[in-house]
Amino acid sequence: MILPFKSVSLSHRTAPLAIREMLALNEEESKGFYVKCKDLFGLNELLIVSTCNRTEFYYTSDRDISTDLTKAFLIEKGLTNTAEYLGYFKQMNETEDSLRHLFEVATGLQSKVVGDLQIPNQIKKAYQQAADLNMAGPYLHRLMHTIFYSNKRVAQETSFRDGAASVSYATVALAEELSQALPNPKVLILGLGEIGLDVCKNMEEKDFAEFTIMNRTIEKAEKIAAGKELFRVAPIADLWKEVATADIIISSVRTDSPIITQAEIKKLQLLSFKYFIDLSVPRSIEDGIEKINGVLLYNIDTLKERADEALATRLASIPDVRTIIEESIISFNDWSKEMEVSPTINKLKNALEQIRKEELNRHMKGLTKEETEKLEKITAGLVQKIIKQPIIHLKAACKRGDSDKMVDVLNDLFNLESFEEIES
Repeated sequence: MILPFKSVSLSHRTAPLAIREMLALNEEESKGFYVKCKDLFGLNELLIVSTCNRTEFYYTSDRDISTDLTKAFLIEKGLTNTAEYLGYFKQMNETEDSLRHLFEVATGLQSKVVGDLQIPNQIKKAYQQAADLNMAGPYLHRLMHTIFYSNKRVAQETSFRDGAASVSYATVALAEELSQALPNPKVLILGLGEIGLDVCKNMEEKDFAEFTIMNRTIEKAEKIAAGKELFRVAPIADLWKEVATADIIISSVRTDSPIITQAEIKKLQLLSFKYFIDLSVPRSIEDGIEKINGVLLYNIDTLKERADEALATRLASIPDVRTIIEESIISFNDWSKEMEVSPTINKLKNALEQIRKEELNRHMKGLTKEETEKLEKITAGLVQKIIKQPIIHLKAACKRGDSDKMVDVLNDLFNLESFEEIES
């Protein structure tokens, strides 16, 4: 029997950043909560998705445990006053709602930045962890592979993945583009406010340069770099030393007046190109530094224009993405319905096979080995032809939603309840 598929979601649509940060799960915490859910609720299929913008649980169960699961999660995070936080979570207890939500999350329709390129990889990692902990059964395995195929179609058949649809994504894309002409590119990320943090997050899966991060409060930079070999931290006192060695400088520092000026850049006596990307408002890089030979400057307006164009392309592709999702859900639901009747199909195969063997045993005496093999082949072929039409009609009945009557007829005709189910 296929159990209902349910979900619990906390995301940027339901909770502020402070709450999302507090309730995010790292890999070890996820592992621990998988074990707890298995012990507390007897769950055999569970998917935990936790990113900077969402923490979600998808599970199969014939019981309504979403509230209890949420409370257990909050207690696991050290929050015993669970009633205070329940309102941030959205529960979806209907299979169709949970399926559509997961498809939309996995394709990027539900992302803060529409078409988020990172989310497919994050979903794959979540599924891998569930599989490693034996928390993914036939339903979840089939569902996830259907989702991966849908994502492949979205990438190949639509423009939903094209371009960088946010300023931070556009910044990373521009930096990667500029670095291609450099032998050993070095990138300096200056300032770790909201946009600077977004740039760092979007850089995490990149490996096109040496990255140095710098902030007025060095502890914040060290926290971002902790456990990530990708990032090197430098103190703000070494600003000009780092600017001198960097090829690409990305600045999002909040300041009343520019901290990178023409006068200071001239002192560097540049021997090669240096690229500056100013994401600050007001600007933290003095306007006009591009007049210096070897200096190129990009500002937030340039990046925003790029992002807006990409976003417009992605938004125009949403109907095509939704069509792919609907087709995938229909295909997956057809499989689910067929799974409901697979025990009947197996019993029918077993019943006919037993009848075949009983009849063969009655007439095999005195036959040669060649005659026996020939008879085996003929009778096995007959059984396959006899069973073909009932299976076709049973699967068609599944799609129409009226397979129960046909299951009853087959059970009565062949007395299937008396046969053991076999593996297909």
